[in-house]
This record gives sequence, C-alpha cells and structure tokens, in this order.
Amino acid sequence: MGEGIILDTKIVGEIKGHFYIPDYQRGYRWGEKEVTQLLEDVKANGEKNYCLQPIVVKRLSQEAIQEKQLGDGEWAEVIDGQQRLTSLYLIYQYMHEVISSHTKPAPKPAFTLNYETRKDSATFLQEIKLSRKGENIDYWFICKAYETIRDWFSKQTDMNNTLSNIRKYFDENVKVIWYEVDQEEDAIALFTRLNNGKIPLTNAELVKALFLSQDSRDKMNTESPEEISLQWDYIEKELRRDALWYFLSNQAGQAYQTRINLVLDLIADKPADNRDPYYTFFYFDGRKQDLDQLWLDIQQTFLTLKDWYEDHDLYHKIGYLIASEAKSLQELYNASRDVRKDEFHGILHGMIKESIALKEDNYADLSYQKPADYKNIGRLLLLFNVETVRQIDEQTQRFPFEKYKFGKGGKVKWSLEHIHAQQSEGMKTEKVWKEWLQLHLPSIEKVLKDENLAAEMKMLLEKQPLTGTEFEAIQAKVVEKLSVQGNTEYLHSIGNLALLNTCDNAALNNSTFDVKRNEIIKMDKKGDFIPFCTKMVFLKYYTPSESNQVHFWGQADRKAYIESINSVLGDYLTDKILIQKEMEEA
Repeated sequence: MGEGIILDTKIVGEIKGHFYIPDYQRGYRWGEKEVTQLLEDVKANGEKNYCLQPIVVKRLSQEAIQEKQLGDGEWAEVIDGQQRLTSLYLIYQYMHEVISSHTKPAPKPAFTLNYETRKDSATFLQEIKLSRKGENIDYWFICKAYETIRDWFSKQTDMNNTLSNIRKYFDENVKVIWYEVDQEEDAIALFTRLNNGKIPLTNAELVKALFLSQDSRDKMNTESPEEISLQWDYIEKELRRDALWYFLSNQAGQAYQTRINLVLDLIADKPADNRDPYYTFFYFDGRKQDLDQLWLDIQQTFLTLKDWYEDHDLYHKIGYLIASEAKSLQELYNASRDVRKDEFHGILHGMIKESIALKEDNYADLSYQKPADYKNIGRLLLLFNVETVRQIDEQTQRFPFEKYKFGKGGKVKWSLEHIHAQQSEGMKTEKVWKEWLQLHLPSIEKVLKDENLAAEMKMLLEKQPLTGTEFEAIQAKVVEKLSVQGNTEYLHSIGNLALLNTCDNAALNNSTFDVKRNEIIKMDKKGDFIPFCTKMVFLKYYTPSESNQVHFWGQADRKAYIESINSVLGDYLTDKILIQKEMEEA
C-alpha cells in the first residue's frame, strides 16, 4: 500500500465530487429487489447509525482526467460500489425533483456520475427521462430503478414526511465505508478480485488500510507504516501454516481470504451469531484515536496464540476444546485474559472436565443405539486420543489437528464405528453385499481355513442375482465364525467403539474385527491419518499378550480398552468412573 490511502466512514450526505465509472465494469444492474431493500433498510433503521458496504475509489491524476476528457474538477474512479453509489444518486435525484415541484427548490445530488460506456450518461442522470428507457440496456435499468424509487415513496402513508426523513437520515445517520486507495493501485486487478471473483473487501484489508492511511500516519508514534506492513504480512504468513491454523480453527482455511481476520475478530470480541460482515472493522474504526494501543493489541494477541501453539500442554488442551466444539476460540481467549498461566491451566482443566461430564447416566450406560449419546461418546474418544498423545514424551508427539480436521478431500467426517460389527446397517444393495463377502473371504480362507464356508461364499459372489435372504443367511454364518461368544450384549457400548473415517463404506462399517484390522493396516501403510488410539485398538496394543487373540475382539480386549481410557482420562472423569458391567462380573 502506498501513501495515498484514505479510509473513513462517510455520511452519505457528505459524498461530493465527480465519479467516473470505467468501462471494465458492467453497467448499472440493480433491480426492484435491491433498490427497495435499500430504502426499507434506511427507513427501518431510522435515526440509528447505519452503514452501507464499502465504496472503493481511486483519485484520478490530472493527466488521467485530461486523457479521458472528463472536464474540470477533481475526479475519482469507482472501483467497487458503483451499484450502491448510483442508487443513492437516483434516490437523491428523485427527492430533488419531487420536493422542488411541491415546495421550495431542494438541493440536487452533491455528486455526479459519468459512465465511460455512455458518453452522455452524466447529462441523462441529471434529468432522467423515462421515455429514453429503450435507448440502451444501461438506461433501461436506471429508469426501472427510478420507477421503483417513485413507486416506493408513493406507497408510503405520509409521503412528504418519508421524503423529509430519508433526506435527514442520509445527512445524519446513513454512512458508507469510504475507501480511497493509493493512485498506484492496479484498479482493474482490484475490481476483478472484488467483483468477478465475488470476494468482498475483508475486515483485515480495511483495518490494515486504517493503520496505513494518511490520517493515521500522523497519529501513531510507535511503528512506521513499513514496519506495520511487514509485521502484518508475517502474521498472515504464520496463520497460513495449516498446523497452526487448524489448531485454532475448525473453519476451512479457504473460507478466510485473509486469516489475520481471526486475530482481529478476537480483539473485537465479535459475537458468534453476528452477521454484520464489517462488525470488526467498525470496532477498530471506533477506536482509531488509539491506534498505537490497537496495534499493540494485535501483536500481543497473535503472540498469545503462538504461545498456546508452542506449549505442549496448552496445545493439546485448547486444541481438544476447539476441535470438540466444547468451547470457541473466543471463549478461550476471553478466559485467558488477565489471569496467570497457571490459573489458565486450571480453567482449561475445568472446561475439559465439564465437556465430558454426564448429567444423569453413568458412562457405562452410553450407547451407540441412543443418538443423544453420540456427542458424549465422540468427545470421550477424541479426548482419549488427544490426551494419550499429550501424555507421551512432548519431544516426539503432537496430536495433528490439521489432519484430524481436513484431508485431501476436504473436511474429514469422523464417525463412531464399531470395532467389531455384527449388524447390517445401511447394507441394502447387491453390490454392497458382495463387497462385504469379498472383504471377509480372506479371513475365512486364511485365518479360519474353513474351506466349506469359503466355497459357499465364492458361489454366492458369482450368483446373479444375489438375494437379501441369501446374503443374510451367509452373513450370519461368517459373523458367528469371526466373533467371540458374548460380544452381542456389549456390541453398542463404548468398549466396542472407536473414531474412524470410514463412514461412507457400508460394507466396511459392518465388517468384523479381523477385516477392519486389515483395512486399518492398509490405510496406515498408505499414509492415511488414523487417530492414535484407533490404530492402537486394531493393533491390540491395549490387550495383554496372554489374552490376545489377534483376529478377534472379545471381552478381554474391551476390558483392557476401557481400563486404558480410565487411566488416561482419570483426571477428567467424574466419580461415575467409565466402567462396564462385564468388567465387574469378570
């Protein structure tokens, strides 16, 4: 950014001068909906402050004015916001004509517009004749907008009072974000990004311009514009590291054109449900008399986030709370302010404990069959994975939140999956039935060496068509062979559940332990991310060797799995310790 930046919130009535709409922009295209909405919003907001979206302009040099034959005076090229600016002009023009025809002459619009593609556009706008609507497409839209304005005012209960109020609101309450870029700015490139790409000006761009504008240079004592720009770019670059970003956010990085917005939103304490796209900018604009402190706030906030990321314990505890959606980054940031680091650790501990606390049921009563339990089970298993990694030597392990949240195909959807499945959930087609048989055939042939059952499975794989009744009969035989007695009673308990990213594969989801184990090993060899504890489950890490049946998942495995969860999460579990009835009976 150069030295000619001007950024302010300007009262609509203070917009003055000559504005040039270059030919790289399309003509005026607002319709009845957009024009009516603008008028309704202004009326409904009344005497409260109300701000329209940005108008971006670039002041033209004298050479450019002469080259374009624009005439005397100061001219600015409109880069973004010409639809809003033209609509405001038309409303002013209508109010001027109507008020002047009924009472004393009313002022004309204080600014002019000149469309490069229509050489007489300035003259046409100053005296709109609806009879010229058919001359070209631009005039047609302008006339239709003018008719919409006329019809809207005519429908008001007290038209004269409404006319008076709208003029008053324009002069006192309605503002625009006025962004005058440096004369060296590439106007076409900026227009292309803001319009063709449908990427609006971000809060970050506006806040940065606030710090670098001409007016701000005289107010700041601590940093030069060059230093601010360099440090700003450094913060943005750091936040573009996926490991840092996905520790702090559950949002896809692509959703943030400028990731420093996250830091600015924290400082502004933007409510999660606030939909004002420029809430954060208005916060900073309201404090622009204290720019030195604001810049210090930005630096300190970013350094706080970096400290959390680099601290092994804070990284895992905060990362879990954000990933599980138990707490937002804003809540954590607010909780950390004005407290010592050891106090913050205590606050986090309480938040984590609260995130998995149960109001009524015992942990043993959590069940996959109860949809209301899904969130509680999911948080328990995520915390088990994160805490397991945290408690390992901090020099060697960190839970990769970036891989947990986003993969090659976009956002990862983790599901609660049965470690050993005995149901047929979602298996309704012949293709899925045969895929299931193909997955289980190696276990029957090579592990159990049951030649008769393998032959029966092969026969059904070749059968056209395979009926549901035939599949269910053979499935029952296969599951019985690959299951340990007593599994059915605890099929849906937490001791038979893990976090898996296989939710789109019905055949695999409904597979027995040995089949899933082989698939997990294949995924691991390919480099796919598998949560640490899920991998350990299928490698039988938790089961003592004397009880280990490598191809099956039974009572001893579930018991060892639960004991490990109890051990790792002991500091967070309530007095309702995570335990199963079968463990008491064993």
